[in-house]
Amino acid sequence: MAASDSALPQGLLSSDALPLYTQVAARLLDDISGDGARPGDRLPSERALAGRYGVSRVTMRAALNELAARDVIESSPARGWFLAEGITRVLSAPRRPTGGTGPAGGRTVQGFADYAEQHGFRIRAEVLESEVRPATVREAERLRIGPGADLFEMRRVRYLDDRVVVLEHNRLPLELCPLLAETDFSKDSLFATLRRADPPQLPRVADYSVEARQPTDVERTLLEITDATPVLVATQLAFNQYSQPLELTAAIYRGDRYHFRASITG
Repeated sequence: MAASDSALPQGLLSSDALPLYTQVAARLLDDISGDGARPGDRLPSERALAGRYGVSRVTMRAALNELAARDVIESSPARGWFLAEGITRVLSAPRRPTGGTGPAGGRTVQGFADYAEQHGFRIRAEVLESEVRPATVREAERLRIGPGADLFEMRRVRYLDDRVVVLEHNRLPLELCPLLAETDFSKDSLFATLRRADPPQLPRVADYSVEARQPTDVERTLLEITDATPVLVATQLAFNQYSQPLELTAAIYRGDRYHFRASITG
């Protein structure tokens, strides 16, 4: 299937960027963490939880199984679900308030691979650079880490159905997801890797800005631009489920293969 211009990325904020069961698991974990939870505490029945979160029992079971895989809860035959020892790790993890400096709320951030899967596109990536290095003072300020802390940096060109779409520059604190340093991102998804971290890193919301300009000579070559097509430069600072800065990204899109769309609320 050839990708049509009208179906190419329209911004990265989406309420359904993560699978529904993962969203439900995150909401349940937030609720558990706010209720003075202790290992051994019993959860309501699956039927009651499905009703509380407005999902089917199949979805609710998938959400519970995801938390069980992370050792947050465990099941007992004929008795139901109970909090496991792993809940103490979750409760002791640093948490930031949902208001103020860090954005918060129920919206999530959609990754390029998530978008492609959702719309049935084939994707591939060419990694130009991938390394761990010390964070600069400016990067440390934006990501709320110490200057010189380990930072994972990557540059890659990404394609939809073999059509070049975007040149990405990603920077993330390595401490939040050490898996970043050993993952082959020519084959794997960045957001999927973040979800495999311990604890999982779930990009929830982002500060996002877009500007148009003419490409540099290097960008023109990498994006295969042979005419006067401009580029759209999207800068994103994504926050995880604890409103902690997670990812600083500059994405340079071909202007004829990217549409920006946003919802503005008061």
